Amino acid sequence: MRSNRFEKPQLFVRESRELSLSNQALIDLLCAVLDKGFSFKFRTKGNSMVPFIKEGDIITVSPLLTKKPRLGEVVAFVHPDTGKLIVHRIIKEQTKGFLIQGDGVIDHADSQVPPECVLGRVTCIERNGTQTHLGLGFERVSIAWLVRLRLLIRFRKLFAFLNGSFNR
Repeated sequence: MRSNRFEKPQLFVRESRELSLSNQALIDLLCAVLDKGFSFKFRTKGNSMVPFIKEGDIITVSPLLTKKPRLGEVVAFVHPDTGKLIVHRIIKEQTKGFLIQGDGVIDHADSQVPPECVLGRVTCIERNGTQTHLGLGFERVSIAWLVRLRLLIRFRKLFAFLNGSFNR
């Protein structure tokens, strides 16, 4: 059977099988796709962005193009000290970069991240087959302030406590 070079492209990862990549391979693939001007989707690991991004959510990272990242945006970046790919929120713009921190992290930010380490911005989150933009819209600046003041995680704990009290 001859392959038609104009056939519709197929997914490399099918629903029942996922491609597991090392950190460096994921960074290389993400950079290659973003450099071509395309968005890149992948399944998240970890809980540092709870409640807006949870482990297993599928996020879409889009290229920055000409617009620099802004306060409150969720970005994918390579940590300047560890070399790991991380997805966290910009909580402060600084002269030489950004202060970036996970929404679910209470004790520390990711240190100053230079602009050249930021690969792209998260433009969509999919959870259980449904797209959401919660935490990515106009509310992103308020969330950044709550994270920076270490209030978001305290509110989450309070709501969890109250929810537990009401469910007894």
